[in-house]
Amino acid sequence: MPVLLPPPSETDIKEKAEEFRNLNFPNAIAAIDGKHVRIVCPEKGGSLFFNYKSYFSIVLLALVDANYKFINVDIGSYGKEGDAGIFAKSQI
Repeated sequence: MPVLLPPPSETDIKEKAEEFRNLNFPNAIAAIDGKHVRIVCPEKGGSLFFNYKSYFSIVLLALVDANYKFINVDIGSYGKEGDAGIFAKSQI
């Protein structure tokens, strides 16, 4: 798939840091979190998509700025993986 969100430039990062500073978060440039999106188990998916919440899912991991706008996303990781593991292997 083509990249739809361009990587942030140094200027963009400085602007985003200033937005967080104005919200009394002086050392932040983004917020990150993962969301399990419930799916029907893919054929021959095994337990890769089965998560700790006891349903099948893929994970959306996203970075957002102080105005809740997406900066970067990683979509499609297996449901069994946690946020830290997905972040470690992502290009974010």
